[in-house]
Amino acid sequence: MVRNAVDYEDDFYAWTVEQARLLRLGELSEIDAANIAEEIESMGRSDRRAIESRLTVLLSHLLKWRAQPAARSTSWSGTIREQRRQIEKLVRESPSLRPFVEAALAEAYADAREDAAEEAGLPETAFPAECPFSPEEVLSRRFLPEP
Repeated sequence: MVRNAVDYEDDFYAWTVEQARLLRLGELSEIDAANIAEEIESMGRSDRRAIESRLTVLLSHLLKWRAQPAARSTSWSGTIREQRRQIEKLVRESPSLRPFVEAALAEAYADAREDAAEEAGLPETAFPAECPFSPEEVLSRRFLPEP
């Protein structure tokens, strides 16, 4: 196959197959290094976005759990459990993301507070301005907040 027979912009999947083949064959002079580097960086950004998204959903549900004891459901506890599991998996697969989880809490909390207020039909002021949960509590499989 000629060098980069499939263009990155024209058929991404075919490009990935070709680049993997060239790498496996050790034909490093033939690879599309610039686009491969971009894709690798993109994968890292994707994991960070996934953690932020999962933290937002998790925190929103923890806030609702705390603010609306009468509305608690197995659906809420299931969502809390699943978000924690998925965050754990991402960190287990990429341990260097662990510090990012704590750093992302503040930004995720701002979004979660807004989401929880809308979903609960409450004003944002019904929820603390700062995250009331420690990083350990947020990620603990046993922690569920009380009012």
